[in-house]
Amino acid sequence: MNEQYDVVVLGGGLAGLTLSLQLKKAKPGISILVLERRETAAATAAHKVGESTVELGTHYLREVLDIKEYLEAHELPKHGLRFFFKNDTKDDIASRVELGPRLRLPVPSHQLDRGTLENYLMKLTMEKGTDLLLGAKVSGVEISGENGHQVSYIKDGEEVKVTCRWIADASGRASIMKRKLQFQKPMEHHSNAVWWRLKGVIDIDTWTDNKTWQSFLEPGLRYLSTVHFMDNGYWLWVIPLGSKNTSIGIVADPAVHPFETFNTYEKAVEWMKVNEPLAYKMLVPLGEGDGLLDFKILKHYAHHTERVYSTDRWGTAGESGPFLDPLYSPGTDFIAMNNGWLSDLILRDLDGEDIETRVTVYEQCHLALVDAWIPVYQNKYLLMGNTQIMVIKIFWDWATYWAIPCHLFANKAFTNIRILKELFASKNGMGRKFGELHKVMQDLFLEWLPFENKIFSNRYIDPFDLASLRKFQEDIEVQQEPAELIDQIAKNMNMLEQLAVAIFRLVSTEVNGTSPDIKVNPYTINLGKKEGAMMLDTESDEAIVPGEAIMKDVDVMWFYPKAALQTAE
Repeated sequence: MNEQYDVVVLGGGLAGLTLSLQLKKAKPGISILVLERRETAAATAAHKVGESTVELGTHYLREVLDIKEYLEAHELPKHGLRFFFKNDTKDDIASRVELGPRLRLPVPSHQLDRGTLENYLMKLTMEKGTDLLLGAKVSGVEISGENGHQVSYIKDGEEVKVTCRWIADASGRASIMKRKLQFQKPMEHHSNAVWWRLKGVIDIDTWTDNKTWQSFLEPGLRYLSTVHFMDNGYWLWVIPLGSKNTSIGIVADPAVHPFETFNTYEKAVEWMKVNEPLAYKMLVPLGEGDGLLDFKILKHYAHHTERVYSTDRWGTAGESGPFLDPLYSPGTDFIAMNNGWLSDLILRDLDGEDIETRVTVYEQCHLALVDAWIPVYQNKYLLMGNTQIMVIKIFWDWATYWAIPCHLFANKAFTNIRILKELFASKNGMGRKFGELHKVMQDLFLEWLPFENKIFSNRYIDPFDLASLRKFQEDIEVQQEPAELIDQIAKNMNMLEQLAVAIFRLVSTEVNGTSPDIKVNPYTINLGKKEGAMMLDTESDEAIVPGEAIMKDVDVMWFYPKAALQTAE
């Protein structure tokens, strides 16, 4: 072992291991020490959550880290996110409204057994020449701007000190740097989660004898989905693992489902009996004997931060920074973006470049993206018992995710200063407008809630029946030059603006009786229920009428009869 390193990574989980691999790939001669407090290899199946990836995080693992062959050989392909919504009884899965892709997807994603994956990443990390220590507990960190930082750790009962130029805090919820330098920030999102792993394969296609329902998808595709069962204040997940085991979890808003009603396995079983009786019937027998592999809990899992990168040559990675929510499986996405920014800073600094401007820009962009995504979750568990609102919200959330951050990441835009300045520097930059539009729509969903309460059954909605969503997803990995990319983001924003107005017109016609062909500035849409009167901009240059293609897309989401709607020529 050395006494001095270019980088010391505090934590050898997914964030720390992938960061070290990204650095080694870019600069093979870089010296890295990874300190992991766990003393043995990770357990198969019963290790960590974060087993479901989506497009951005998958691109990072497959294309940036180049572990595509491993993923295809040892982890499961994923058939998207699949949702089952509230109905009258919940005893018949075939009668619940189902949202998910029917056909195989053009852009891949994976279901990960985190134990298997992290053991592979550890092996690969050491093969690349990184020093990795298990059973190493960090006992102290001293920041020095001039002489190098000092990290102390305890291994086999003895304290060891090393110096380094950079510290990367990937210590997860231990958040070593955040606690040391006191840059915690409250997050007003208080949901709780429990999860457990069951031995064996669970295929929801076997939960009914309805052959028509079973044959609607190619055999095995439902099994490969991340499955969500939703109702007011909660969702329950079922995720298949490559180790032929299954991950189950409950995530709930304590205002609706107090944590003490499901925070042990026995209570979780009783909770399922009341809230998801079919899941109770199908899952509980599998947990008997040695079928239950583990049971974990996490109270108030969301947390924020005021800092992520510093000119003093430290940065946070993964959950040692901010964490929002497991819905939509964004954990690996944020690791990917975070590691992209942090590795770029480290590499440029080691090459002698002044990184002060980049530290500021990257941190602002990172925190702005987190802040833009908070409204996706904050108070939104209250919507989960409402099928019509949730169908539209899920489609909207996917559209914004695929159209902007996924496409930017796949084109390496998040470390391109020219693009970042173009998108985020000015008040009217597209990045800022993206955040504003996203917030307006999330507020609309909440404002709509008191007026929408119908229970629906026996419907299937495929997101790829929407031409705009299909196009956004297909184009994620299309490579573009900076000027072309900025133009594409502008086009995507225009489509999102049209989609927002199209959704609003249907909702407002239903709630307020407004004209179905109203022209509206998408950044002003509201139902007027909070302030007592609608305050819409219908006259300015930003007021728009959505095109015919967008209106056809919205038709797929809308469950009610519609008045004749005017579209743009």
